[in-house]
Amino acid sequence: MADSNSTNSTNTSDNNPVFQIQRVYLKDLSLEQPNSPAILLEQTQPSVDIQLSVDTQVVAEGVFEVTVTANVHTKINDKTVFLIEAKQAGIFEVRNIPDEQMGPILGVACPQIVYPYLRGNVADVVQRGGFPPVHLAEINFQAMYEQQQAQNAAVQSADTTTVN
Repeated sequence: MADSNSTNSTNTSDNNPVFQIQRVYLKDLSLEQPNSPAILLEQTQPSVDIQLSVDTQVVAEGVFEVTVTANVHTKINDKTVFLIEAKQAGIFEVRNIPDEQMGPILGVACPQIVYPYLRGNVADVVQRGGFPPVHLAEINFQAMYEQQQAQNAAVQSADTTTVN
């Protein structure tokens, strides 16, 4: 009798949802200052364009790499002051989660964990490059995920209409 109970508890625990951070790491970082040193003497306030993206790759069964990429392009008029591309990634174990919840976990929860590291690395490299730090704003990854899902649905709808 005890043997059957221990078998049942083992099977139950094998089906429990798993969400674990395996590692967070800086995957790629580059800083370019193509117009230095002349641009450093400019007194004009630069414009800053920041683009963010999230990418997910399957590493192994139940293991995913989620990468948040920031491209920061700072210009004065048409001249680049500096350009940064930074990719911060995390490896996450996600198992026994219903399929309808996987998208929000990988598209919202994981990027929210990785993003603060990205913010710190971008601010640090900008400052080490000789500039006042650029602090990336807080991001609503839920809204970003929902917008991406709406765009994907619109594209699929357009593809379906074109095929018919």
